Amino acid sequence: MQVSQFLTHAQVAVVINDTYPVRWMGRQAVVALPEHIDVSNASQIREELLWVINRGAAALIADMTGTLSCDHSGADAVMRAYQCALASGTQLRLVVTAPIVRRVLAVSGLDRLIPVYPSLEAATAAGTSTVPRTPNRAVGVLRTPEMDTAIVRRSRDEA
Repeated sequence: MQVSQFLTHAQVAVVINDTYPVRWMGRQAVVALPEHIDVSNASQIREELLWVINRGAAALIADMTGTLSCDHSGADAVMRAYQCALASGTQLRLVVTAPIVRRVLAVSGLDRLIPVYPSLEAATAAGTSTVPRTPNRAVGVLRTPEMDTAIVRRSRDEA
């Protein structure tokens, strides 16, 4: 993609948004990702996902239904978006239909961190949680604040 030196930063953002369309439904955003995700476009995809998170999305759905291939750099872009989403309180959801893309997510461990849905309808219907969750790094599951309180109580009882 060639960008004229006369474009402002706002115009460049519009070009990026045209590359990966974003559809907003309230505070839930859906980003349509390309057919192939690799080193040639992974940084653009990462920036687009971060841009949406930074705009205050409560939920970001990465629509990968049209994605037929994804390499390690694509998985890394999704991981970085996940880290930013986690820090900002945004739910990140993936919609994946291609078996090879599911395999890349499984090998990288992302499928254990980020909810993966078989259809856009299922991801959209998941809604947004009213309870903030934090990752349990020991087992890779989500944990609610109530679970943290129970863990602290159990630790005190055992001491």
